[in-house]
Amino acid sequence: MQHFTLSASVRKADQLGKKATKSLRREGLVPVVLYGASETQHLVVKADDINKLIYTPNIYLIELDIEGKQHKAVLKDVQFHPVSDKTLHADLYEVSEDKPIVMSVPVLLEGHAVGVRAGGKLVREKRTLRVRASYDKIPERLTIDVTKLKLGKTIQVHDLSFDNLELVDAPQAVVCAVKATRVSGKATQETETEEEHEHAEGAEEGSEQAAE
Repeated sequence: MQHFTLSASVRKADQLGKKATKSLRREGLVPVVLYGASETQHLVVKADDINKLIYTPNIYLIELDIEGKQHKAVLKDVQFHPVSDKTLHADLYEVSEDKPIVMSVPVLLEGHAVGVRAGGKLVREKRTLRVRASYDKIPERLTIDVTKLKLGKTIQVHDLSFDNLELVDAPQAVVCAVKATRVSGKATQETETEEEHEHAEGAEEGSEQAAE
């Protein structure tokens, strides 16, 4: 995973509660809770800083600086305003190498599928997959080779395996598929017609030879 540096301050007693929280947000700050350590910590960070972490397709190991004390964490959850989409709250989870975590990792489809060359369309059903591993083993993305994927076929979670990772999603969940299109349907129909014609010609020739 890539690293992201984030500075935070501990929320004081007078910064807790709904009224104080609204005041913090008006100042361009976002309340954050850090879980996973021996003690849950209520923090505050700059909205501009945490938005750089949130509005990206990448996943990061957060180098969290809490008033000079260093922590390693990952982003677990974010709450947005229902109308403005502004970041209202975030949950971080402190990590260590000896404690596995579950994270959603982006999926990258690689290769030109056989089914696409036959006129089908490659459809991505899942953009991320959840994996369980120690944070230092979690990659930036999961690369899946679709080269051999035929028309009408799918790749499901149980078809995949990655070193040092446990896939958490349902085994039967479809990750991607090559679906038929008008072009592929026409090509298939033409192929079937040609095969039937060749078969008929073969049968006719066989009958003629038998008659002779």
